[in-house]
This record gives sequence, C-alpha cells and structure tokens, in this order.
Amino acid sequence: MIKILLATGNKNKAKELLKILPAKTEKGEEISYLTFADFPNVPEPDENAADLAGNAIIKAKAGLKAAGLISIADDTGLMVDALGGRPGVHSARYAFPDRADYPANNKKLLEELKNVPAPKRTARFVTVAALALPNGKIITKTGSVEGYIAFEASGKNGFGYDPLFTVKELNKTMAAMTLEEKNKISHRFRAFKQMAEILLKL
Repeated sequence: MIKILLATGNKNKAKELLKILPAKTEKGEEISYLTFADFPNVPEPDENAADLAGNAIIKAKAGLKAAGLISIADDTGLMVDALGGRPGVHSARYAFPDRADYPANNKKLLEELKNVPAPKRTARFVTVAALALPNGKIITKTGSVEGYIAFEASGKNGFGYDPLFTVKELNKTMAAMTLEEKNKISHRFRAFKQMAEILLKL
C-alpha cells in the first residue's frame, strides 16, 4: 500500500480531494490518504510565498519532511478583476491576517464590490496543486474556472467563497451545487484531476 499525505487540515478540502484522487495505481496497488489531522503534533507551515505555486510547494515539502510520506498540497486564490486580482494569494486570510474566517472574508469582499456593477464583477478561481516526492522532485499542476461575484450569498454547500462565486458556464454559485456537480468543473478538480493521472503511475 502506498501512503500519501494530503497536506491540509481542512476537512472540507480533504473530502473534495478524496472524490477526485485514485484509490489504486494502474498496477493495482492500493493508495491510502492521510491528512494533517492524522499528525496532530505536526504544525502546519507558514504560507508566506508570493504566489499560489510557492505556497503549495511550501506545504507539500513540509508534509513530506514531517510525515516522511509522499505529500500533496494546494493553494487556491480568488482573483477578482475589479480589485486588481485581489484577494489572490491572501484569499484564505483576507479579512484577518492571522486566521481564516470565511464569513468575514465574504463580507469584506461584498463590501469592496458594493459599487461595482454586474458586468465588471468578473473573477476566477485558481488552484495550484503540488506533489512532493521523496527523491526531491516537485510536480505542480494548475486548474482554473471563470465566473463572477454575486451581489449576495446563495447556496449552502461548499466552503470559502463558494456562496458568492457564480460559475459562468452554469450561472449558479458553487455553494448551490452538489459536490458531484462542483467536482466536474471546479478549479480544484481541474488541478487535482491532472495530479490523479500522476498518482495512477506511481
């Protein structure tokens, strides 16, 4: 059995990833996935890189070093055109620099966009996934989805900015989708689907 660390403490994210990543390699060897929750004494690293790829690599390397396992991590950013690409790399800690507070992040985003008309509320979600292998090799894959920011929250599923991010091709927020619907089009799905192809060949 191959053990792989999903270098995250976010249960919602882990749940999404387990729907995407393979349970076995092409040769039939089983893959078991662990998270930082299985290593309570391992502190999550500081995500202080200047871009999404840098943060994903920091987390993947930290997971490899701490757990001694092949590690996968990702960083996701919401890029809002009217805000010059913000919140971007600071998406998780947009409202407060020391913690992730999803309701506060959404409230701040709506406040900053309160005078921005619908045609100019375009945005995209971008995910960069990083795989750290014991031989020192790092592999990254990127996925994105286009959309716009709604004027109010809608839907009860998902997490983060999902209640506000309306997917252009479906015209509904990510929070209004089932996990199966979201996984067909999401930025995270598109990045980790590419990563899944690599894991199949381990």
